[in-house]
Amino acid sequence: MITELAVERVEFICGSCWHRWSVDYDVQRYRDALDAEWEVFYRDNTAVSSPYTPQGAPPCEHCGRRWVGRLVARRPVPLPDAEGPRSRVPAEGEHRPERHTAPMLHAAGHPQAHARAEHPSTDTS
Repeated sequence: MITELAVERVEFICGSCWHRWSVDYDVQRYRDALDAEWEVFYRDNTAVSSPYTPQGAPPCEHCGRRWVGRLVARRPVPLPDAEGPRSRVPAEGEHRPERHTAPMLHAAGHPQAHARAEHPSTDTS
């Protein structure tokens, strides 16, 4: 049973050439029949290893080395609520046909904001 859905922004800093980049991952957390908790990471709709492990970290685009990522931001995705508002999906061709032909929103297809977002200064001097 799925217990949590989220989008996690993971930052990577290459310890070899110091290149820095970030990638957004879709994460499903679920509990199996033995009550063990698991996570599945997706990048561009493909299951991938955890970016928090050396084998799951994407290679640096400059030198090819792999460095474990660190979580810099996350956005939980609400699970369906039986009591919440909902809309029946109409038969194909009746509503929002563009969603079937819309381009994929890729995890690293555009520059992503860094976690160190600038906050308005609280200094009043």
